[in-house]
Amino acid sequence: MCSQDTSKTYLRIPPWLRVKIPCNKTYGATQEMVKDLNLHTVCQSAKCPNMFECFSEHTATFLIMGDTCTRNCAFCNIESGTLSPLDPTEPNRVAEASKRLQLKHVVITSVTRDDLDDGGAAHFAATIRAIRKQLPDSTIEVLIPDFQGNEEALNEVIAAKPDIINHNVETPPVHYVNIRPQASYQQSLELLTRVKKAGVISKSGLMVGLGETDDEVRGVIDDLAAINCDIVTIGQYMRPSRKHPAVHRYVPPEHFEQYAQYGKNKGVLHMYSAPLVRSSYNAALFAGANKSDKSSVK
Repeated sequence: MCSQDTSKTYLRIPPWLRVKIPCNKTYGATQEMVKDLNLHTVCQSAKCPNMFECFSEHTATFLIMGDTCTRNCAFCNIESGTLSPLDPTEPNRVAEASKRLQLKHVVITSVTRDDLDDGGAAHFAATIRAIRKQLPDSTIEVLIPDFQGNEEALNEVIAAKPDIINHNVETPPVHYVNIRPQASYQQSLELLTRVKKAGVISKSGLMVGLGETDDEVRGVIDDLAAINCDIVTIGQYMRPSRKHPAVHRYVPPEHFEQYAQYGKNKGVLHMYSAPLVRSSYNAALFAGANKSDKSSVK
């Protein structure tokens, strides 16, 4: 069984979560390119453990609409504070970066901008269109906020025709009050339901290690399976700093395999469950799998 921590005990990071830091020219080139185009990446802002691998393979997940969030989710490393106006040149700069990286699958996410009437939906749509213009053969995945339940905002993103729309539920609903207090689990499920009904590939994910039980994880999988979510990702919560919640448990790899098998048995088309899985990690492989599945149905 997975080891648990207490409020006074900090768990040691297990061997399967220790990431080797590569040292190569590609990593530095990707980092410089992002800086040169004055862009943000969730890889850097969220201190993703896979950043060194992804940058070394000439890929990144773009973070649009600034690097400051209107929410205070306990697990997140992105700061809240003074917000900047949206930059109308950003969509084209993201498209240019995608072209320079020669991306076959482009992943775009954002901070949550509850200060905007549409939550930034028009900015997402503009970014999708700019990438389509530069890279017409590439697939596009967007990881979007809940837009506070604004259906018109979601429809604007859908109308821009991304290939995959991702929205993470993050943790079981009983933990929202402590982990994701400004969000609604039911609202997130409704958003994913609308995405699926619109004919777009739907995707969601959650973290383990924030105090949830295995039964609660299976309950989230049940809920996502019930709304026919196409892709579900499950990964280990890694504490970004000492001001963030402590890790309650480190789940071993074989336990993640059990989650994946459970999801498949429930009818989830693609389960990606492993300690270092993140919603955008190896997303191109997920997109390719779904593209193949859609082709085989025709």
